Amino acid sequence: MGRYTGPSCRLCRRSGEKLFLKGDRCFTPRCAIEKRHSPPGDPSPRRRRTSDYGLHLREKQKARQMYGIMEKQFRAYMTNAFKSPGITGVNLLRTLERRFDNVIYLLGFADSRKQARQMVNHGHFLINGVKTDIPSYLVKAGDHITWRESLKNSDYFKERTDGLPKRQVPSWITLNQQDMTGTVESLPPDEELQQSIDSRLIVEFYSR
Repeated sequence: MGRYTGPSCRLCRRSGEKLFLKGDRCFTPRCAIEKRHSPPGDPSPRRRRTSDYGLHLREKQKARQMYGIMEKQFRAYMTNAFKSPGITGVNLLRTLERRFDNVIYLLGFADSRKQARQMVNHGHFLINGVKTDIPSYLVKAGDHITWRESLKNSDYFKERTDGLPKRQVPSWITLNQQDMTGTVESLPPDEELQQSIDSRLIVEFYSR
């Protein structure tokens, strides 16, 4: 199955909660889920009862859609999480948070993870002075993120310099607003992993 190219808001309505796929719009009354709480194709305000399998599947799909990951790659993350020492669910969430496109989003350099992935694909950023155009690259402590020099004269860069989104940068990343750079200080701590995802359900789904 290819990457989903339909309306982003449809995914939020299907999951029954905000996945923050459209940047700042998700924080305004214009957000589709604020207007229509029912799933797409179901005008009834009452949600149908979901089976146990459906609950596990929906949580897995929610995580995939939130980070914009294909099933094959998500399954690979899950396999590595099972093999790595520690709590499997925590291993998975920490891997998702360390993705390069997610870090660009967390720094406020992009309005959404989708936009961040496109910017990374186009080679807009460097890690430790080397152009890195792989969204799935997993950052590590000590990585220094900068913009490509040729972009610093662009209108987009100037807009970001004038006002970054009002998004709290996690403690494991340092943002230098003056020169618009970021530094990864450590791995994401447990308490700062994505709280809206129930990793236990995802682990159980892949343990079947």
